[in-house]
Amino acid sequence: MRVNARVRRRPHLTGVRAGAAVAMSAALIVPLAASPSSADSIRGSAVVRPDATSVTHAHLRDLARKLVAAGVPGVIVRVDDGHGRPVEISEQAAWTRKDHRLRADDEVREASNTKTMMATLALQLVAEHRLALTDSVEKWLPGQVRNGRAITLRMLLNHTSGLFDYTDDPALAPALTGQDSHVWTSREILGLVSGHPALFEPGSEWSYSNTNYIAIGAVLEKATGKSLATLVRDRIAAPLGLRHTFYATGSAWRDRHAHGYEPDAAHMPPDVPEEFRTYAGPQHDDHVDVTGDYVTADGADAAIVSTAGDWSRFYGALMSGRLLPAAQLAQMRTTVPENGPGDPEELGYGLGIETAKTDCGTVWDHVGVVPGFATYNVTDSTGRRTAVFFFATSTLTKAGHQAGAALMDAVNCAIFD
Repeated sequence: MRVNARVRRRPHLTGVRAGAAVAMSAALIVPLAASPSSADSIRGSAVVRPDATSVTHAHLRDLARKLVAAGVPGVIVRVDDGHGRPVEISEQAAWTRKDHRLRADDEVREASNTKTMMATLALQLVAEHRLALTDSVEKWLPGQVRNGRAITLRMLLNHTSGLFDYTDDPALAPALTGQDSHVWTSREILGLVSGHPALFEPGSEWSYSNTNYIAIGAVLEKATGKSLATLVRDRIAAPLGLRHTFYATGSAWRDRHAHGYEPDAAHMPPDVPEEFRTYAGPQHDDHVDVTGDYVTADGADAAIVSTAGDWSRFYGALMSGRLLPAAQLAQMRTTVPENGPGDPEELGYGLGIETAKTDCGTVWDHVGVVPGFATYNVTDSTGRRTAVFFFATSTLTKAGHQAGAALMDAVNCAIFD
């Protein structure tokens, strides 16, 4: 989801991106003018492998603790610079420990990082000549998508379709906040979106829209006759041995998992609209535990659950060519500019993955945010260097934005050290 003043599935995490690399993709992040937690309320654990540098570990642990002190209920950091074993850190606020003892290997909601896996599946089918990036959406979903004859699968995958983002429609608010258990089908969402005008002519501009991947998910199921859960399991998770990675349908958890939180209505920022101020879930220390089942839609835009270690292995396999032939990997890494000319970070969006220029090197990445869960996953072009961080909330204080920016910068540079 993206948030300006509203709940959406692709935010720019204003301030956190600063000089680092990635525009946060997939959910709600808004400034929160609440008192940050005090440093002495932090409890955490850090696992440092023998061949990880103590300097990197100490620096990342300090940044993670600052995030918790700034009001983030929990933080996970994993950095693998390709030399020896990775650094793994988890920190959490003391009040969350009665719910769960956070560990670096906990399952988390990957949210819009799901898009990288959906794009991988689509490109596998392209390599098998079962799909073509030039196929029109109308070919696969006749009558379901506005401008479907003019929109290609490539445009869906790189967000140049011009389709309205369904999470901007107020009708989704009850589902996005857990007040309504109805799971929207892809056909329902595409029907809702058809009532909105196009943002621009297909292929003429770039604008992130979760609707694109709802449509891609429907195409994948139509082309294969299999569910997305089955495709993820059989084509990605099982071949790579990702035991904690799955497409969540119904109950979202299979093993020990992180808890996610949002501020309660009394502690939400004043500029958040009324329909997005109240989340369903147990009350905890001025927060609501939103760990429960938040399957808003069919989920091709945000349904994957994984761990930091599993996602690092996925990135390694993807970038090294184990999941895609060279031609399709090159297509995935062919980007369109997100911000136009003059962007110092040179942000580009490929097919389900972003790229950015950082102070320490060029990274490939994606971000995912849903209520209670924010993840940033990054790799170099080879897949040998990877990093992941996770926040147990999608709502940050001003201090949290500053601490998050510092952590993002540090994570991006740590993989190149």
